[in-house]
Order: sequence, then structure tokens, then C-alpha cells
Amino acid sequence: MEKEMNRTIGYSTYSLNKSRVDAESLAGNFFAEALLTMGKKIDPDVQMAIATKGGIRSEVQQGPITVGSMFELMPFENTVTVLELSAQDITVLADFIAKTGGQPIAGFTLKIKDNKAIDLRIGNKEINPNQSYKLVTYDYLANGGDYIEGITTPLKRKDSSIRVREGLIDYVQGLTKEGKNIETKLDGRITIIK
Repeated sequence: MEKEMNRTIGYSTYSLNKSRVDAESLAGNFFAEALLTMGKKIDPDVQMAIATKGGIRSEVQQGPITVGSMFELMPFENTVTVLELSAQDITVLADFIAKTGGQPIAGFTLKIKDNKAIDLRIGNKEINPNQSYKLVTYDYLANGGDYIEGITTPLKRKDSSIRVREGLIDYVQGLTKEGKNIETKLDGRITIIK
């Protein structure tokens, strides 16, 4: 077991910090991007991903990434869940993200003004009030964990048996096979307007 935990699966060009106060963090963006990749493997129509700051339990240090570091990042047995949500539910989710000062997301962007979400864009397009959207998260959040709002009554729900941690390992290994390091950036996916 120790040998497996110490097995190197990739390389991070720099340390990926986590934060409970910033709207965005490198660890949060990495986690959400990996989650989005997992979701698209289950359903290619998945456009969005959300985690929560509380679910990300460690930082990823610069240098070699091991299996053990992914266990530290996600020590829980959570599994990947795909939800189909109405535009109204997405708006409720965006306001939850805003009033909690930002959460780890991928596939969409928003601005926060006065604790409300504005300029919500999914795949760089304005949200369509008559459309539904597919979002990937994990079972704990889909069941209402971390007091999340907007995702607990989806139009459709598809639970998978894929553990989030296994998906993180696959994500890093996939980038490594492509000759890429982890080079997550802060890209303004969530911007706070003062």
C-alpha cells in the first residue's frame, strides 16, 4: 500500500494552494477542471462542474504528484454525479457561489457583486432561461452536503461508481501521458466586483 501511495503519477509546475477566503484558488481550479473531465467521460454533454472549498482537503505541492497526494486532496469515498439542472436552478447555484465568496468551478464564469451573481456565462455564453444544463459534482454535494443550493432537485440525476479520487488520479495520469505538467492558473472564472 505504501509503495502505491508513493507512486508518482505526474508533476506540478508550481504549488497549488487552497483557500477558504479567496473566490478562486489553484487547488480549487485544478479540482474543478479534473471533475469536469470526469463528467464529460460519463456524459459528453456535461458543461459545468462544482465542488466546494470545504471538500478540498490539501494543497498540491510543486514537483512530483503521487497517488498519496490525491488521497490527501480528496480523502473521502465520494463518487461522481451528473445532474441536469434548469436555468433557474443554475441561477440559484450561482447565487450560492456568490454569497459564499466563490467555490471551485469549471466550465462557467460569474461575477459577484453585493453577494449576488451577475454576468453568469456557461461555456462563454449567456445563460438561456429556457434551457437545461448538465453539471458534474459528487454525491455528497448532490445530496445537499455543505448546505449547497440549486442542485438538490435536478431534472435528472445520474450517479456513477467512479470515486472522485480515482478520477483525479486518472486526470493527472492523462495529462502526463500527453507530456503535460499540471499548470493550473487563476483565470478570473469568479471575479468579485467591489
